[in-house]
Amino acid sequence: MHPAVNLPNLLSASRLVLAPLVIWRIVELDMHGAFLLFAAAAVTDLLDGTLARLLNQRTVLGAWLDPIADKVMLLSTLLTLAWVGFLPLWLAAVVLARDAVVLGGAAAFRLLTGRLEVAPTLTGKAAIALEFVLVSLVLADVEFALGLSDWRDGLVQVTAVLVVVSGLHYVLLWSAKTRSYLRGRRANG
Repeated sequence: MHPAVNLPNLLSASRLVLAPLVIWRIVELDMHGAFLLFAAAAVTDLLDGTLARLLNQRTVLGAWLDPIADKVMLLSTLLTLAWVGFLPLWLAAVVLARDAVVLGGAAAFRLLTGRLEVAPTLTGKAAIALEFVLVSLVLADVEFALGLSDWRDGLVQVTAVLVVVSGLHYVLLWSAKTRSYLRGRRANG
């Protein structure tokens, strides 16, 4: 068996399989099914990194697959919840814009330098964690009628602010890396 085919990577890949199922259940307004599938995806997210460290099964594939699976699951679920009216569309637009800016900056840096080192930031991790909490609580609230709508607006706003801050942080990081790269080229050039 190839070393990249291991339990942590299979758990990450399972989120890619679960994402369209979660979307389908939300579109069908089967919030019970959507909640259970999203919860299963969240458990795989908790387990994959932990198992990779414990079993010493960290791979380059896993380093890329885990954040991609997180983004696919989160972004698709968040966008679908906004589309069906459980989250504001403007929040989905803010998250989508931040992700486009981050990916655009990474792609531009890769084109300029021929390399790309991906390292999540603390603000990026915090924004993703808060997005996961928001989506989980919205799914749970809609399914189980928990009466959490009073806090939802506040959590949406805090999430939006953190998403914007993390996006600006990535812009500053990519800009600094680019300036450093260009200074190095001029010094060697």
